[in-house]
Amino acid sequence: MQSHHVTVHPETDRLPRTEQLAWKIAEVAADPVPVEPEVAEMVINRVIDNASVALASLNRHPVMSARAQAVAHAHPGGATLFGLGPDIRVHAEWAAWANGTAVRELDYHDTFLAADYSHPGDNIPPLLAVAQQCASSGADLIRAVATGYEIQIDLTRAICLHKHKIDHVAHLGPSVASGLGTLLKLPPAVIYQAIGQALHVTTATRQSRKGEISSWKAFAPAHAGKMAVEATDRAMRGEGAPSPIYEGEDSVIAWMLDGKDAHYTVPLPAPGEPKRAILSSFTKEHSAEYQSQALIDLAFRLGKQIENFEDVADILIETSHHTHYVIGTGSNDPQKFDPTASRETLDHSIMYIVAVALQDGRWHHVHSYEPGRAQRPDTVRLWRKIRTVETPEWTARYHAEDPAVKAFGGKIIIRMKDGRVLEEEQAVANAHPLGRTPWQRADYIRKFKTLTEDLISPSESERFLELVQRLPDLKPADLLALDLVVPPNRISRNLNPGIFDFSQSATRQNPSDAPARETPALATSV
Repeated sequence: MQSHHVTVHPETDRLPRTEQLAWKIAEVAADPVPVEPEVAEMVINRVIDNASVALASLNRHPVMSARAQAVAHAHPGGATLFGLGPDIRVHAEWAAWANGTAVRELDYHDTFLAADYSHPGDNIPPLLAVAQQCASSGADLIRAVATGYEIQIDLTRAICLHKHKIDHVAHLGPSVASGLGTLLKLPPAVIYQAIGQALHVTTATRQSRKGEISSWKAFAPAHAGKMAVEATDRAMRGEGAPSPIYEGEDSVIAWMLDGKDAHYTVPLPAPGEPKRAILSSFTKEHSAEYQSQALIDLAFRLGKQIENFEDVADILIETSHHTHYVIGTGSNDPQKFDPTASRETLDHSIMYIVAVALQDGRWHHVHSYEPGRAQRPDTVRLWRKIRTVETPEWTARYHAEDPAVKAFGGKIIIRMKDGRVLEEEQAVANAHPLGRTPWQRADYIRKFKTLTEDLISPSESERFLELVQRLPDLKPADLLALDLVVPPNRISRNLNPGIFDFSQSATRQNPSDAPARETPALATSV
């Protein structure tokens, strides 16, 4: 790896394009270095993982809305939508939007955490959509995904967004644009402009993950992917971007991040060096914020030692700065203790998550968040006995560069009313590469089958799994079959009309005349 030093420059410096971070990233994207076999295998795992969580969320309301918007933008020869099969094709940017929302809705795919945090699997929907529309091969897609992961993870290693309350999808726009540059074999000059535009239009505040968390949490990465597709299209047509987008005196860094005295060191592959960052990402066994994964596994074990949860006096979770302030009591969000909170909010409450994991000894992507489960009186009483605290040790381990030291868990200390104390710590999730049961291909396939068995037929499941595991050899036409066909009677729709459903020739012009939204039979279960 080579280090690229990033600082803010006054306009009078006229910083050469070749010294700018966006150009350095573009050079990495344009480098035709071969993909290593283990990287290609991990790309396949991630495609399987994305398909699993996308189908599991198919009938959740945000996904229905995004899909309805996409279907309104039909395009023969375009990209496919999860669940609808290869016969329904839409513009690639709208497929990126709908499929990206489906992948992100359950917060159940892969993660990478360092100076900031990310879900690099969010790169896959826009890259696959453009690959389908532009007749790319499976090998082309693998190279593009390797680039997308590399750039997003390298930016996440070096540039912290969340301390400035900027949402982490600000690293996703440039990474998708970079992956598209690799996919379409664009020259650095074009990729550079696409990166600049993509970053410029995908910076937003972290309010989407604060307070009462709404469905925008699922839409945010899909929006970044869609914006990156459109930015790349404009760049291919000869349009430029604000520059220097990172280093300029009125740039993202100067006014949104560390300011005019900023200094970041971004690691990037040297020319000819393989892109391996995807191997540093890790997926989720449980449908919850990644920092909760190890603590869920730990709570399963500790819960077995408690006969009556009414005997618990209080519970303290010692953990990292990030966990304490984002999903713990350090956030000062009262919604994190609200039994009527949204699923998105409960997913970001480690207090709720640990309470349910202790009591149930299992975690389910639907049932663990249902209102009846969240509002159970004994759970609410236990939930409100839990608090978190940041400790220097766990914060240091969270930021450690040594994989053997790096940790995303913490210690749970349960004090019983009779004076007994149960305490244990866990650094990484069981499914983590260094965990108790590191995930292999069979685990991804099991997750896929578990999440999709009530939606697709066994034959459709086997067809997809056989095809995706041949990804390096797939022809352009084969990529269209990476979609999955769900029987129409198992797909719910949002029937509320939007702007895209109206036209001058429409009989009904007034949105108030719209029929009531269809009640999605499968919106809360799969």
